[in-house]
Amino acid sequence: MTETKPIGVFDSGYGGLTVLKEMVKTLPQYDYLYLGDNARAPYGPRSFDTVYQYTLQCVQWFFAQGCELVILACNTASAKALRTIQQNDLPLMHPDKRVLGVIRPTTEVIGEYSKTGSVGILGTTGTVVSESYPIEIARFFPSIKVFQEACPMWVPLVENNEYDKPGADYFIQQHLQQLFKRSADIDTLLLACTHYPLLINKIKRFAPAGTTILSQGEIVARSLKDYLERHPHIANHCTQKGERRFFTTDSVTDFDSHASIFFGEPVASEHVELSR
Repeated sequence: MTETKPIGVFDSGYGGLTVLKEMVKTLPQYDYLYLGDNARAPYGPRSFDTVYQYTLQCVQWFFAQGCELVILACNTASAKALRTIQQNDLPLMHPDKRVLGVIRPTTEVIGEYSKTGSVGILGTTGTVVSESYPIEIARFFPSIKVFQEACPMWVPLVENNEYDKPGADYFIQQHLQQLFKRSADIDTLLLACTHYPLLINKIKRFAPAGTTILSQGEIVARSLKDYLERHPHIANHCTQKGERRFFTTDSVTDFDSHASIFFGEPVASEHVELSR
């Protein structure tokens, strides 16, 4: 791994593969290294400190594999750990390396999609409780009204391959109804969990006609492209052989069977053991 300096892509499980999929479409020339911390997933219900400790450990693993740039393709890790890692850990341990998340790229542009000035955020309980999206959106679009809805059943639906089954309809319809009861003016929905793109057809079905629905993958991929163009010293440290490797902290058999659904093509992963 020392001869290659891939872009690291991290998630607590499979969802980050929907982001990696778009990165590969947008920047296919780069090498990518994906790690899913499936053995300790889900991160959503865990405390801020636990998520920070787990995420930092995984970021350090990426650095040990030669990564100069790591993307936290996980909303919970971005919400609960990114800022501390950026402000406290990197300056002391790795001032030449970078760790980026998925929240800021999305909040920088979400206001451009809304005509009514009211947006809805659909996410895990951890992401919603962190208030990361309302805080970040207010920085870029102070006049935007943000309404959040935690959807704790949506990730299990996806990971148990129920995302396209009739049983998912109830939970999707329930949370959308609760969100739109808070404001009928919402015209833009952000899927603030990387699992949720697999539910997008059902979300479109139950959301009001004309609602704009945003997935993070394409937005983050475009933001990464822009970042690398603006920071050539970082881009020059990322190798470009078009290689992709996948790692999981849990069963490779389970990971591969699920990962192909998220990534859109077969995945052959390797196991890595991290201390619990």
